[in-house]
Amino acid sequence: MGVSEKTLLLLFLCVFLGDISLCFSSKLYVVYMGSKDGDEHPDEILRQNHQMLTAIHKGSVEQAKTSHVYSYRHGFKGFAAKLTEAQASEISKMPGVVSVFPNTKRSLHTTHSWDFMGLSDDETMEIPGFSTKNQVNVIIGFIDTGIWPESPSFSDTNMPPVPAGWKGQCQSGEAFNASICNRKIIGAKYYMSGYEAEEENGKTMLYKSARDSSGHGSHTASTAAGRYIANMNYKGLANGGARGGAPMARIAVYKTCWSSGCYDVDLLAAFDDAIRDGVHVISLSLGPDAPQGDYFNDAISVGSFHAVSRGILVVASVGNEGSTGSATNLAPWVITVAASSTDRDFTSDIVLGNGVRLKGESLSLSQMNTSTRIIPASEAYAGYFTPYQSSYCLDSSLNRTKAKGKVLVCLHAGSSSESKMEKSIIVKEAGGVGMILIDEADKGVAIPFVIPAATVGKRIGNKILAYINNTRLPMARILSAKTVLGAQPAPRVAAFSSRGPNSLTPEILKPDIAAPGLNILAAWSPAASTKLNFNILSGTSMACPHITGVVALLKAVHPSWSPSAIKSAIMTTDKHHKPIIVDPEGKRANPFDFGSGFVNPIKVLDPGLIYDAQPADYKAFLCSIGYDEKSLHLITRDNSTCDQTFASPNGLNYPSITVPNLRSTYSVTRTVTNVGKARSIYKAVVFAPMGVNVTVVPRRLAFTKYYQKMNFTVNFKVAAPTEGYVFGSLTWRNKRTWVTSPLVVRVAHSNMGMMV
Repeated sequence: MGVSEKTLLLLFLCVFLGDISLCFSSKLYVVYMGSKDGDEHPDEILRQNHQMLTAIHKGSVEQAKTSHVYSYRHGFKGFAAKLTEAQASEISKMPGVVSVFPNTKRSLHTTHSWDFMGLSDDETMEIPGFSTKNQVNVIIGFIDTGIWPESPSFSDTNMPPVPAGWKGQCQSGEAFNASICNRKIIGAKYYMSGYEAEEENGKTMLYKSARDSSGHGSHTASTAAGRYIANMNYKGLANGGARGGAPMARIAVYKTCWSSGCYDVDLLAAFDDAIRDGVHVISLSLGPDAPQGDYFNDAISVGSFHAVSRGILVVASVGNEGSTGSATNLAPWVITVAASSTDRDFTSDIVLGNGVRLKGESLSLSQMNTSTRIIPASEAYAGYFTPYQSSYCLDSSLNRTKAKGKVLVCLHAGSSSESKMEKSIIVKEAGGVGMILIDEADKGVAIPFVIPAATVGKRIGNKILAYINNTRLPMARILSAKTVLGAQPAPRVAAFSSRGPNSLTPEILKPDIAAPGLNILAAWSPAASTKLNFNILSGTSMACPHITGVVALLKAVHPSWSPSAIKSAIMTTDKHHKPIIVDPEGKRANPFDFGSGFVNPIKVLDPGLIYDAQPADYKAFLCSIGYDEKSLHLITRDNSTCDQTFASPNGLNYPSITVPNLRSTYSVTRTVTNVGKARSIYKAVVFAPMGVNVTVVPRRLAFTKYYQKMNFTVNFKVAAPTEGYVFGSLTWRNKRTWVTSPLVVRVAHSNMGMMV
């Protein structure tokens, strides 16, 4: 069926369904056209874009130009345009088009942490045996909500001139002029066409510029690369010196995210500019909702593929959905980060009338001076609300007469997106003097409540309810929040952190690594409602820039290493040999929770061995998951073939090994490169997953020179039936170095049936 026939069929369906407006109303689409040929001039690409649009607008150049929104012409090819469904269908069949996808919204994955991770507490960040002074030449691009440039975290005091290779710009806009950039913030741009196209119902945009009105972008940038501040705190909590992971690295800002999210066409424009500008690392604390779509219908996967192909590392958050299989940002060329706790908690003591003292999480600095009556919120139900509805402290659900002067016990549903702070406002407006919030998901996130209040999990919540139910006049008092250092066990995987397995390519383990993301203090935008310069936030959004900072240090020490070499160093040097637990149940975490483990920012600089991969390997990976040569050529615009394809995605030289469908026996081959001492010997140490025999051939690797490569094969054999995924590890080990990879295996059901 030809293009015009398909268009006619689509129009017929519109008539048949009685919804002509649906087919003729235009929406914003991304038209993605793969890599840019080396000798193609950006102006020629723009001309081609207009030519394609003119063709679908029946020769009208004016309509073509009106529909055109962005051209992507630096890092890769394509454009964004307003199209009807029929036009999108027509353009998707044109020569050179890889994919056409609608402008989808992505969500933000909303100092002590560096001390906890083992880095020194001053600005030099010097690590014994390594010089990280070269971080002044490392440029990090943050695709986020912008930046608050006046924050002391972004001072350029004592910083040398901007690196010579920088091609970016400082774009003027509302409350932001070009002179605001300095030797720390060396570039700033903003993108809003994709947002404006979708959010037409009068949503106001604060600061049509790179200035940050929400605080998220300032928080992530300062976590990764903020300058040293001697006295950073949140209203007196978490007081102390704080800085980012690479405090002398440069920051380039690409503001694509506005009040309700970040849209694909803007994200791709930011990637396109960042690639041209000369950044070394791109950090994105945002992503799609799970389940994620195909790699080349996803703006972050597309943009990061072209960035990594040019040697730029891309770090992204795994998501905050917290459930099995909810991990996003799944592409193997991206470093995907899960969130953990540190050993610092913010707690508020709850003192019951019987003298029992319980701990809750809180950032509320107000406290009750005396004990008062405590009741379940369900007892204060009002009007048309049922006691059940009132138990969740919904707006207008509380009776003022019943709530006045009391501490209310409210519930928060595990899946709820309702604001916990909002519940404290509702209790206050009903006359309540305190609140205990039982978080059914027990996420451990500290909240700045407006009255004395604390969050507890179900276990402590049940103790409080039992006390109320078994006491004639139950009383309680809630004390002010305080900072607790040395909290154990730590690190724990945060309850909200999204988990594997990888829903798109189960052979690639995601997330890749875990880093602190629970109750993280960093810079903030005083334009946000809190009027604060620093704030405490939780989310994989906060974990991502911790890895970005580590990547910048690695890039400073090893500027010639490929993105995959740096990724390997981060993944294989976990320092925690004791088990990590996962909130809220406290059960033992596994690689679907934390990837390869908890990052060690000192050991990463000397990993001993690395699992390297080149852009050609990612092309072979695409062939292994079903891309044919025609599709591959459209994406890469080179002579790539599928001759060198892998038998399965396991052929990619990844630092973790996942076998999702083990039938009887299976072998995986990997290549390690020696980046340690020239003459070094490593021995294989295997902890086999339960019910699986694992052998490594050879069991000993003897290197004689630096950068020497050696292959080995890991053989898996079913030994006993197991249910679901089982986990183990492979470590290459000598006296001074451990190079560890997770082993993740699921035995195929047909095989298990035979063995019973």
